[in-house]
Parts: sequence; C-alpha cells; structure tokens
Amino acid sequence: QVQLVESGGGLVQAGGSLRLSCAASGTTVSINVMGWYRQAPGKERELVAVISSGGSTNYADSVKGRFTISRDNAKNTVYLQMNSLKPEDTAAYYCKFRATFSTVDYWGQGTQVTVSS
Repeated sequence: QVQLVESGGGLVQAGGSLRLSCAASGTTVSINVMGWYRQAPGKERELVAVISSGGSTNYADSVKGRFTISRDNAKNTVYLQMNSLKPEDTAAYYCKFRATFSTVDYWGQGTQVTVSS
C-alpha cells in the first residue's frame, strides 16, 4: 500500500510563490509517474502537472511557465514550485502516484492553496 504525504500549502497573495512536496512510502516500484492535481469548490479535479521517474513532464496549459514539477527519486518525493500565483489557482492540491504498467492510482490527503487578490 502506497502512502502519500503532502505539505507546503497555505495562504499567499497574488504574485507570490509556494512550494508543495509529496513524499511516497510503502512502495518499492521505482518506475512510476507522480503528479499534482487540484480541485476547486464546485469544480472537477484537474491535472496540474505530472512527472515520470525518467523525468518526462506534462503541464496543464493554465500553469505552463509559472509552475515547475520536479522529483527526487532517491527520496520518492515530488515537488511543485508555484510562482506568479493567481486567485484562480486557489484549490485543494492532491498528489497522485501510479506505478508504470499499473492501473491503480494512489492519492494523498490534499493540501489547500489559497491565493488572495
């Protein structure tokens, strides 16, 4: 069973920055994809950014150029550096883990990001 622990959310003014972290434990699968999704009140959960264990990345158009996803494979940890934050980035941010060749997704408990105008 994979456990994901997120940290780094909070309240920030528009234009500010935050860095989210997600540490995975309980797995020995080194080939995987980890990523960040977000869900605002009344909206569906959406992809923010994902990164494979090989370093390939994919971003939502709305965050390209502002957010950067990275990972430390030795620590099984993924990071999301969020710059130039906007009020529309306000949401609960969730970390997801999926082992390659698996259809099972594991989710973190979520961390709230609130951007004030």
